[in-house]
Amino acid sequence: MNSILTSLPIVLPIVQEWAEKQESLILKDGMPLSEFQMTDARRAGVKYPEKIRIKRVDQLPLPDHEEIVFMAKQVGLFSGRMSSLSLGYGIWILPEAWDHRLTLVHECVHVGQHEKLGGLHIFLSEYLRECIDPGYPFGRMEQESVVISKDICKPDTLQLPR
Repeated sequence: MNSILTSLPIVLPIVQEWAEKQESLILKDGMPLSEFQMTDARRAGVKYPEKIRIKRVDQLPLPDHEEIVFMAKQVGLFSGRMSSLSLGYGIWILPEAWDHRLTLVHECVHVGQHEKLGGLHIFLSEYLRECIDPGYPFGRMEQESVVISKDICKPDTLQLPR
């Protein structure tokens, strides 16, 4: 993992470019949040929930660079467990998680983190560093997203209409 951490400054610009491209695709074709979802997003820490767009995809997109995909999988990203991915104000969601409130709120926490940190570049740098050390899903940002989304989505309200 140490070699991945030392490679982060080299791969970060490539990841950043890919993430910005994916975000623009979602923002162009994605759906805005419903009023209920915007309320959840605000509770999750999003300052501008009206900017968020969500898009259902059959498969989460992977970066074009094999080395980056390899490194991401080494730290637990892009595993079979992932059902969604937020990139700036854009959120990809797989069909099996489309109506899962907890999934969307979890990603909204990440959107709020992105806003608080001042943009996608800073968010990606910090988030990826945490994915390497202490490791995904044990980083502060991921754990914050888990805790806040579970708090907002009590067990009896996990699936609600949009």
